[in-house]
Amino acid sequence: MSRVTCKVCRRLGETICGREKCAFKKRPYPPGKLISEKKHRSTVTDYGRQLREKQKVRHTYGVSEKQFSNYVKESSGKQGINPAEYLFEALESRLDNAVFRAGFVTSRALARQIVSHGHITVNGRRSNIASRRMKVGDVIAVRPGSMNTKLFEGLSERLKTLTVPTWFKIDAEKITATFQGKPKPGQTEMSFNLTSVVEFYSR
Repeated sequence: MSRVTCKVCRRLGETICGREKCAFKKRPYPPGKLISEKKHRSTVTDYGRQLREKQKVRHTYGVSEKQFSNYVKESSGKQGINPAEYLFEALESRLDNAVFRAGFVTSRALARQIVSHGHITVNGRRSNIASRRMKVGDVIAVRPGSMNTKLFEGLSERLKTLTVPTWFKIDAEKITATFQGKPKPGQTEMSFNLTSVVEFYSR
């Protein structure tokens, strides 16, 4: 999936592209909207709010509409669990997101890129599937042959100073991240409402 543009951030009303100089910070109103109009809030329906939340989540994690709808269907089809919590777990367990959350790179877009280029291993074997689901006990690492690239320069030192979600165990010396528990909402910062997203698809 292509990288999120600042136009998407402006349309959704939030910086999700990962860029420090996101255009939304200078122009916090939708593209094409006159400056004189930006102070006037239009009435947003429940459907509109839910659609916006869905788009925020989908673009944040960088998944296609088909992939995302499949995640929601899967979460809604599970018996005896909270669909929103399961959806969060499914999205956070993706390999590209795990590489980002573990602090190997600074954005999900870059994480998808290095995964697809074969720079990452899972349990010692190269894995280039960004959507791969991590399981408890899986160990993520940088492929030895990739360690000398500029992408990972100084990574060991950076990992020593990072605060990562509780479901990761980081070994800064070996430059590994062990997936040691299931991701749960509330254990990391989240700027969207997944319950609203599930409701959007249940219409």
